Amino acid sequence: MSLRYLLPALALAVGVPAIADAADPIRIGVIAENSAISGIAIPNAAMLAADEINAHGGVDGRMIEIVAYDDHNSAADAVRAFQRAANQDKVHAVIATYTSEVALALQPWAGRLKIPTITPGAASDEISKRIHGDYEHLKYNFHGYLTSGFLAQSVCDAAKDLLTGSKLKMKTAVIMSEDAAWTGPLDAGYMTCLPKAGLTVLDHIRMSPDTTDFTPIFNGIESKKPDVIVTGISHVGVQPTVQWANQQVPIPMFGISSQATSSTFWKDTNGATEGVVLQVAAVDTVASTPTTMSFAAAYTKKYGITPAYSGYTAYDDVFIIADAVRRAGGTDPDKMVSALEATDYVGTVGRVQFFGKDDPFTHALKYGTDFVSGLVVQWQDGKVVAVWPPAVATGTLRFPGFVKVAN
Repeated sequence: MSLRYLLPALALAVGVPAIADAADPIRIGVIAENSAISGIAIPNAAMLAADEINAHGGVDGRMIEIVAYDDHNSAADAVRAFQRAANQDKVHAVIATYTSEVALALQPWAGRLKIPTITPGAASDEISKRIHGDYEHLKYNFHGYLTSGFLAQSVCDAAKDLLTGSKLKMKTAVIMSEDAAWTGPLDAGYMTCLPKAGLTVLDHIRMSPDTTDFTPIFNGIESKKPDVIVTGISHVGVQPTVQWANQQVPIPMFGISSQATSSTFWKDTNGATEGVVLQVAAVDTVASTPTTMSFAAAYTKKYGITPAYSGYTAYDDVFIIADAVRRAGGTDPDKMVSALEATDYVGTVGRVQFFGKDDPFTHALKYGTDFVSGLVVQWQDGKVVAVWPPAVATGTLRFPGFVKVAN
């Protein structure tokens, strides 16, 4: 059950004094990459969630206190922030990062310092696999976003409906992903599921995150004559999108582009993102759950842009941690872990449950129509339009004139 629906019960009755221990705040450390679209969304959303919980009296009278740290896109800085959060600032839990390399670097520290830790945006399958392989030490880690393998499956599920099973009748694809920890299992998933969706993979490109000129890459892709480019882009997003449009690459881009999940991406690319199709956890225009659009509206009102994908999950994670504290009867870390393992929460991205100790993807989010599956949107005229699944679609695929498709 969602904590949000329990808020009145969590608050102390007006005029009833709290015992001393109950009055202590529940401190949640938030470690993120503040210079990135998907990074700054994490503390922004966490603070909104804390404000909402506190406005209803907190958790058993205890207020939520967000202690935020900027890791400057550095795993070393993130580890130092985590150590400070645990040893100096005495946090009870941590929400950290959208970068898989950083999440993996923090895992052993969550175990050593016994701090329940959730990543709202990192995707590498290795995160939950490590928890499974060394449960007793790493059980304090939870994977609060879909694994790369599940992301690949979501993209392929959409591709089957939108690209091969529709009037487009696409048959071939080239995979274009940044070289990062999260895209290894993503690309492996693509290689397996795209053929099952009806797309023959003609090439598999892994580009350096430091790439600035994508002309040779796009020229090489064009020479293969694929029907679609299937992307895995997070830290590199603006430049390839701008060059795709400026060079009028006649092949649609479809897949994952994390930076494109926030409305600021339209401005950052000067509209070059028109026609780009991407998988998202949630979007401000679709009521995936009763709280999706209200959260997005509150975020947009406060920060002037829509939340990136990691904002939705970071917001949910604060509620998930707060509910775990309530059910654990306090902030004992081992009791919190047990409570987190029993999470059954309807948040902004769907119904959240974690895989158990015996599953190969221990503490990863469950994927599927009954849990979290995401949706696919396309940038059209400066806005994102939901195009899949059909139950939530508010429009159909529409590409710029330079893109050659049979629609």
